[in-house]
Amino acid sequence: MTVSFELFPPRNAQAEEHWWSAIERLSALDPSFVSVTCGAGGSGVEATVGALRAIATRTNLRLAGHLTCVSRSRAEVDEAIATYWDAGVRHILALRGDMPEGAPFAPHPAGYASSVELIAAVRGSAPFEVSVAAYPQPHPDSLSPAKDLEWLARKVDAGATRAITQFCFDTDAIVRLRDHVDRAGIEVNLVPGIMPATNFASMSRMARKCGVRVPAWLESRFAGLEEDRQMRMMLAAIVAAEQVDQLRREGFREFHFFTMNNYDVVPAVCRLLDAEAAEPQASAA
Repeated sequence: MTVSFELFPPRNAQAEEHWWSAIERLSALDPSFVSVTCGAGGSGVEATVGALRAIATRTNLRLAGHLTCVSRSRAEVDEAIATYWDAGVRHILALRGDMPEGAPFAPHPAGYASSVELIAAVRGSAPFEVSVAAYPQPHPDSLSPAKDLEWLARKVDAGATRAITQFCFDTDAIVRLRDHVDRAGIEVNLVPGIMPATNFASMSRMARKCGVRVPAWLESRFAGLEEDRQMRMMLAAIVAAEQVDQLRREGFREFHFFTMNNYDVVPAVCRLLDAEAAEPQASAA
């Protein structure tokens, strides 16, 4: 089993101390890569690049940076692409991004109009590896699952080689997407995105914005645990491990974990699944 992890840049000194401890623990799981997000509306690229530079200095982890084109001109996006390359980042997660406050998407007047145009710009600037998003349950802006599949094909044609799914608690939907991708002849590595529900209320709000259905059985498991963090962590690890185990039985071997900067659960999930842990990588600090 191969794993990768998504992190947020630390927001303050206290968070940074916890962050480095977490990176050491995640490094022991020998991830295929670690991605660092940017802020809402495409903001915060400077913090993302700074976090990536710091990780590169202190570890041997393979790194990826998020990049969106929402609310930004082509010149701003192109500058961000160049900044990633100059920082030694060779892998970009290219995403359209969502408008602030849930507004309908509208391209920047001088910007890239879609993730497809963004991918083409990234690939045209330098030989980056490019990962993109895929949707087991239709994106809120989608006209139909068939249109989602068409968009994925266009992303691959533009240069993407990996598609990470939106988090989804319907395992059958992920398997169906894989089967549709195969039947359509779309040559892309489809990687399930796994989100441990460590904060059920926050996850549910995010799910509503993303068009992700939260099943009743999951809601019932977390009912009444708002003040019981320890129990939530335990349940989140078990639920995530169950989903990954089901997907492994369906033939998936690579998984991307959205950590939400809750770093206690993901190592537990990987150990529940017997993902091989290596010795922590030495720090240069």
